[in-house]
Amino acid sequence: MPHLTIEYSANLETVGDLPMLCLALRAALLSTTFFEEGAIRIRAIPCPHYAVADLAPENGFASLLLRIGAGRSLDDKKRIGAAVMAAAEQHFATQLARPHFALSLDILENDPQLSWKTNAIHSRLRAKKA
Repeated sequence: MPHLTIEYSANLETVGDLPMLCLALRAALLSTTFFEEGAIRIRAIPCPHYAVADLAPENGFASLLLRIGAGRSLDDKKRIGAAVMAAAEQHFATQLARPHFALSLDILENDPQLSWKTNAIHSRLRAKKA
């Protein structure tokens, strides 16, 4: 963990630079120092079918869902959320300057008893740092 999923309206496909958004959000997560590089997963998923607000064709959205492991304080989670949201707002500044875009972020904390992971990436990255 963390796993960040970005669902976005398909009309952002040509103007949203989603590969750059993924990199910016990765950098934001790393900057918090709460997460190991090998744990970060970011995925952007287009939503080809959507209905936003008054149905104006230029309406669009990006909905971010960050899933993290348990154990961080509320203040820590707020700092993580603020860093991710600031990076997303900066990335989408052009869209946010117009009255047709909605950006949201939610953080979900996984129950450790109901979360299974097998990650071979950690050992490789940890060995590089040693």
